[in-house]
Parts: sequence; C-alpha cells; structure tokens
Amino acid sequence: MITQDMNIQNILKKLEFNNDGIFPHQALLDAIANRDQIIPDLLEIIKQAKENAEKLIDQKTYFAPIYAMYLLAQFREKSAYPLIVEFFSLPGEISLDITGDVATESLGNILASVSCGDTSLMKKLAEDKNINEYVRCAALEGFLILVACGEKSRDEVMSYYQSLFRGKLEREYSFVWTKLVTCSTYLYPEEVFEDIRQVYEEDLIESFFIRFEDVKEYLASGKEKVLAELQRNDRYSLIEDIISEMEWWACFKPSKQPYIVTPVPKAVKKKMKKRIKSRIGQPDYDAPPEMKKEKKIGRNEPCPCGSGKKYKKCCGANL
Repeated sequence: MITQDMNIQNILKKLEFNNDGIFPHQALLDAIANRDQIIPDLLEIIKQAKENAEKLIDQKTYFAPIYAMYLLAQFREKSAYPLIVEFFSLPGEISLDITGDVATESLGNILASVSCGDTSLMKKLAEDKNINEYVRCAALEGFLILVACGEKSRDEVMSYYQSLFRGKLEREYSFVWTKLVTCSTYLYPEEVFEDIRQVYEEDLIESFFIRFEDVKEYLASGKEKVLAELQRNDRYSLIEDIISEMEWWACFKPSKQPYIVTPVPKAVKKKMKKRIKSRIGQPDYDAPPEMKKEKKIGRNEPCPCGSGKKYKKCCGANL
C-alpha cells in the first residue's frame, strides 16, 4: 500500500532533474492535485537550494527549485515569498546560474504571485545595489504585474517608482535604470517624465531597449490607452498554470543525449521581435536605425537579443 508520504516523494523524484528533456506533465498535475501535502516539501527545496547553492551551480539538469518556485507561485503561497527573495539575494550570479533564464523571464511574475500584494520584499530586492541587477529588474517588474492584475493601484506603484528616480536608486549606470524607465512608461509616465529625461541626459539607460522617443509616444497615446494595453499584455500576469508556462521551453525536447541546458524560453530572433513590438499602436514596429548598425558589444553590456542578461552570459557566451 502506497502511503501519502510515499506518493509525494515519488512526485518530487520525478521533478528533481531534467535528464531526458521530457516535460513532466503528469508529475506536475499530481503535484497540483496534492497541493496542501506537497507545499512543505517545495518550500524546503528552495531553502536547501539557497543553503547549498555553490554545490548546485554545475548541476545544470537540477530543476527541483525551478518547479518548486513555479508551483508555489501558482498556489499563491505567501510563505514562499521570503524564501524566494533570500535565494535570489545570493551574491553575484549564483541564483541565475542555478535557475537559468527564470530571473530574466519569469521572476517578476513569480514574485508578484507569492507576494499576495505585499511589496515590502520586492522593494528590498529592487533597492539593494549588492543584488544582481537582473534580479532587481524582476522585482521592479513585479510591481508592474501587480498593477496589471489589479492587486495594486497604478498611482501607488508610480509613487514608488518616482521615489526611486528621486533618490532611492543609486545614480550610476545599471540595467535597473532601463527597467525602471520601461516599467514607468508602461504605467503612463506623466509624473516621472522629466525624471526620465534626466536619466537619458545622464546616460544611465540603455537606449537599445527603450528610446526617449518611445517614452514620449506612450505619453502622447493617453493614459487610458496605455493602461488598457498593459492589461491586455499576457507578459504581465500572475502564474496561474505552470504547465502552459513551462512546457514549451527549449530544454523540454526529447533527445538521445541528456539535456544540460538551463531554460531558454525563446530563440534570440523571437525575443528581439517581442521586445521591439511592445509599442502601443505599432505591432509591426521595425527596429530603430541604431539597432541595425553593426556595433561592437561589450561583454558586460546587456545582450542585444533582449534577454536582459549580460552579453557574455547570453549570445556572446560561445564567441
């Protein structure tokens, strides 16, 4: 006779590694069906991942923390909030090395989901200059997602963004400034327009991803249209279905060789198209002239594919 505990352990075993590249559809359905029983184990997985992070860096097929975070996000499990924040507060790029593109693609959605509207820990991530810049970006995006799903007011979040422009964010170049300008723009940037102008003048932002002309066009579109576009954008939503969120990842393709690739949600070309099609009213927007020029990219600069990762960690890794 199989006990409940044995059943949970069998599910967790199937979610531990991604050695064959096959998406564990049934195991995830079983985890969801046993939600209350499996939550303590999922929380423990994240806790152990933080405590043993150095040992996990080279285990590229170890997926347990990734599944745990997505499941807990779908469950809206608030007790996962501090654990996930602590994990992604690890120094340098350790958390990114363990979870691949989760930080740049879905961490904002995960944080918003487990926060249950409590933004205190996301503020802690966003404002700590010792934390990885892409993790900080995800925290900023979490605020935007909470507005998009109706859990926070646009004015409350814009007020927080304004405080970052006006002193809470260190006045030195990082991709965090680009994310702050982008998120503010998607919320209609009337209160911070002059702050954004100053950011461009101080060269704190990577205009490859959003130009000052784009900001002005959003402003000219009108608040109602900008906010309606935000609500229609599936990118800015809570985690509601782990299967639809993960099953299409490139690493889930059967192969004769074990997959050791960390999750790469989209091919470079698709990601570029997604980034440059985001402007309101211009779904067929072409890349601006500066995108088309051949330009030497620094290894520590944001990758031009739009992943949000550094060039040396993305498209430049094999050059």
